[in-house]
Amino acid sequence: MRLNSVAIALLAALAVVAVLFIWRWFTTERRRSAGGGGWKPGWLTTLIGFVTNFFDTLGIGSFAPTTAIFKLRRIVPDEKIPGTLNVGHALPTVAQALIFIAAVQVDPLTLVGMIVAAVAGAWLGAGVVAGLPRRPIQIGMGIALLVAAIFFVLKNLDVGPAGEALALRGGLLVAAIVANFVLGALMTVGVGLYAPCMALVGLLGMNPIAAFPIMMGSCAFLMPTAGLRFVATGKYDWRAALGLALGGIPAVLIAGLLVKTLPVKLLRWLVVIVVIYTAVMMLRSAWTTREYQVADSGTTP
Repeated sequence: MRLNSVAIALLAALAVVAVLFIWRWFTTERRRSAGGGGWKPGWLTTLIGFVTNFFDTLGIGSFAPTTAIFKLRRIVPDEKIPGTLNVGHALPTVAQALIFIAAVQVDPLTLVGMIVAAVAGAWLGAGVVAGLPRRPIQIGMGIALLVAAIFFVLKNLDVGPAGEALALRGGLLVAAIVANFVLGALMTVGVGLYAPCMALVGLLGMNPIAAFPIMMGSCAFLMPTAGLRFVATGKYDWRAALGLALGGIPAVLIAGLLVKTLPVKLLRWLVVIVVIYTAVMMLRSAWTTREYQVADSGTTP
């Protein structure tokens, strides 16, 4: 398989991002003497990194399950969880992007356009979206994903056309870029990119595997930068983040091979499961937020 020049440039840029991230992360921690906790990660956080990044490579997402385990086992203080997630999952996400950009030959204009849009959305749209109420966004995205799941089920049952394209042009490409810009901006309020991006790609008539290099490439350029901000402030758990990274990278390699060998129809059903799971979790988070608001106000639901 011959890579085009755009894919090679993206892979090279990701490699540079990964090297700079590792260098900055470890030199910062060396100055801190690893926070007094040593350089050895715990076996539990390494196992968590393996499991969550395995499913992350399948499109499930790693932040929500990792957060749930951290809180259940009280592994990381709540205030350090966001930083630990961004630092610990950054390198596995870069590994995902390297694998799928090299393995899945998405049209260069579509790939780069959607990745740049998501990165721009996260940076330029952060100020606007961060000021929006989180609960309405969660409800809207949850309902939209459930509707998308219905369309996917119909496609899987051969009701309507099943998309196989690896390129978009004209109005569809513009719609994809605008939508991915919005999804990148929504990342700033904790709405994951993976499932909505999978839904977007499928609804635009593309092959479902095209979503993997797009969504993983988007996050791979964002997460190391976000992670280094937490490294600079020290507001994260160093040993837990190291465990997530060391456990996550081999899991990505194993799961990446699995996804690449899945038949398209089976992959579509995987997308349905991912989208429904994410929709339910998003609506559940919105309901939990409502309960907290009701408790704080002292009123009854």
